[in-house]
Amino acid sequence: MRPLFHPSLVNGRYGDPTVYVETLFEKRSLLFDIGEIASLAPRRIRRVDQIFVSHAHIDHFIGFDHLLRLLVGHEKSVQMFGPPGFAEHVFHKLQAYRWNLVESYPCDLVFDVSELGVDNSISATRFRLRKAFAAEPSGSRKTVSGVLCDEPTHRVSAAILEHGTPCLAFALQEAAHVNVWKNRLLERGLPVGPWLLSLKKAVVERHADDQLIRIGEAATSDRLVPLASLRDLVTFTAGQKIGYVTDVGDTPGNRAAIVALILNADILFIEAAFAGAGRCIGAAAGSSYHHGCRRNRAGG
Repeated sequence: MRPLFHPSLVNGRYGDPTVYVETLFEKRSLLFDIGEIASLAPRRIRRVDQIFVSHAHIDHFIGFDHLLRLLVGHEKSVQMFGPPGFAEHVFHKLQAYRWNLVESYPCDLVFDVSELGVDNSISATRFRLRKAFAAEPSGSRKTVSGVLCDEPTHRVSAAILEHGTPCLAFALQEAAHVNVWKNRLLERGLPVGPWLLSLKKAVVERHADDQLIRIGEAATSDRLVPLASLRDLVTFTAGQKIGYVTDVGDTPGNRAAIVALILNADILFIEAAFAGAGRCIGAAAGSSYHHGCRRNRAGG
């Protein structure tokens, strides 16, 4: 099964850390860290609707200004996730500019910023262009196992690591892929067609067995069948898992948290520095992996 998410290391092994994740079949993308992003085409940046920032050191957050410049003037909502204190960093970034002309802008731009706390709580703050990006606290909630967002297509979890400041590592888990057995369709005299997308969506989103699925063309068909009687037509394939870890101290606590987070990852982006000239080694707890590495820099 072709994976839904396609990640790429934007600046190579030695540039600012940023992983751009393109979503197959959808005009949306994710970013893990937001270092220098000028090499990304504007149309790709405008697709981003979720950003996961490990910490606010300059090489992980400098690209926010470039993204802001490209999004102002477009109707857009972006979710941002970071460690404790992250909303304040976003606030000061936004307030570095004057917004006295916002009433003339035809489109609104919204940043919903969430912080993962050490007590497994998530506090949220909203910043709206039409309110000159004033901070609007929007409550807090508890989470389990560091889950930041859980959508029908994917889930992103984080672990708080030590880097002289709290630093998040992330794991992106695709939802299971749902495949249709065409031979079973034929055996039961059921047609192929767009209705199968509705069936897949109902299964992925864990709808109840009594959910009615319309078979055939939606505009003309009046044949409604309970989901329970159609479940045998599909099968599950596990979605891929992508890990992202950067700028963390080599401590027993960090090691244990990283292994637990990225266990069984299919792709792992991880920063490592060794005495050997330019040699990079990564480990993904027994899984296959990709790795990115950079030379250490002040404030990295």
